[in-house]
Amino acid sequence: MKTDFTLAQLADPDLAAVNTILRTCVHCGFCTATCPTYVLLGDELDSPRGRIYMLKNMFETGEPAPAKVVTHVDRCLSCLSCMTTCPASVNYMHLVDRGRAHIEATFTRPMAEQLLRKLLTFLLPYPGRFRLSLIGARLLRPLAPIMPGRLKSLFALVPSVAALASPVDRPQVFPAEGKRRKRVALMCGCAQQVLKPTVNEATVRLLTRLGCEIVVASGAGCCGALVHHMGRDAAARAAAKANITAWERAAAADGGLDAIISNASGCGVVVKDYGHMLRADPDWTKRGQWVSDICCDVSEVVEKLGLPAPVLSQAPVVTYHGPCSMQHGLKLKATSPALLQAAGFEVRQPAEGHLCCGSAGIYNVMQPAIADQLLSRKLTNIRATHPEVVATGNIGCMVQLEGGMMGGAKGAAMVPVVHTVELLDWATGGPKPRAIR
Repeated sequence: MKTDFTLAQLADPDLAAVNTILRTCVHCGFCTATCPTYVLLGDELDSPRGRIYMLKNMFETGEPAPAKVVTHVDRCLSCLSCMTTCPASVNYMHLVDRGRAHIEATFTRPMAEQLLRKLLTFLLPYPGRFRLSLIGARLLRPLAPIMPGRLKSLFALVPSVAALASPVDRPQVFPAEGKRRKRVALMCGCAQQVLKPTVNEATVRLLTRLGCEIVVASGAGCCGALVHHMGRDAAARAAAKANITAWERAAAADGGLDAIISNASGCGVVVKDYGHMLRADPDWTKRGQWVSDICCDVSEVVEKLGLPAPVLSQAPVVTYHGPCSMQHGLKLKATSPALLQAAGFEVRQPAEGHLCCGSAGIYNVMQPAIADQLLSRKLTNIRATHPEVVATGNIGCMVQLEGGMMGGAKGAAMVPVVHTVELLDWATGGPKPRAIR
């Protein structure tokens, strides 16, 4: 793709990087076939290629982001399916991230949207605040049907049953069972430990059983994904630095760290990008890259260590939903299904597995109409596999799918949704997941 940046513009490292990405694109259009918003809406401007053209024009002019560009960039799920499809290896992720930062810096959103974004960033990254907010939200949940669009979508995601804070999320060290094979830090996440604390509990049981000493580091918190995808780069870098500092302290004790474990693939994609995120800060570049290099999904560690023989006499049929962040971001499409099969489960995969379920962080709150269409399409494909359990590896997908499978279409079977690690833990000696009756 031809670009027209001036020499003065190219002196800016960020614009120079944008220019490199844009010039990689050969505008072949392969990305349109796998882009969820283009598949649904059929609008070129809601395809990666269309957004690339709009971002190119915005960056070349250097002017504030036009409302039209904001509309179509906001509709992007950042599912990264286009990057899996692209034959030219265009780094769309970094391009759209830079576009969102420019939008955040130059565009004034309507007041209602500003307030909603501030509310989400005030609550979701902080487990204590988020847990308290859910108490009030449950009291107001009966009013959800009469609330305006985005608030209605937000309240629809509120769980009906409160989950108590889990002791595993406190800073501590869990010793390995038997001989220590690895020493790892566990990312406990923010929303996940409030909405699904059983995921971290299962992760600790499974990894210690496999010989991992697990550190929950003091000072580690939200990965920064929420603010990062809103274009708030400074806040994202601050979150990254806080986590890096916490994990450095953990690594300084008793033999370092072999890995930093994520059990939410959406978080994993962002943490593995810390090196790039902090590339312009000489005091943090190498430290961020160290984290990027040793961060891995829990499935990768389990695969390397190997599962013990399964102990279940009868295992349910599992339909595996591959999160976009797992298959397109981390490039781990086959790992979890293979582990589930090794654990004794019959694994089925739905049609159109490459398409997003509509969760995409807070996308289902900010773009509820599109998210609902994607969810409906995803549920149709999942139900066609006749699952007894649905498994996935990302908290956003879990909440999104659970809302559909448990409260789905009239006459549809209610199917539990669990994290892959909960099934692997159960199959190798852990308790039955609470969601499975």
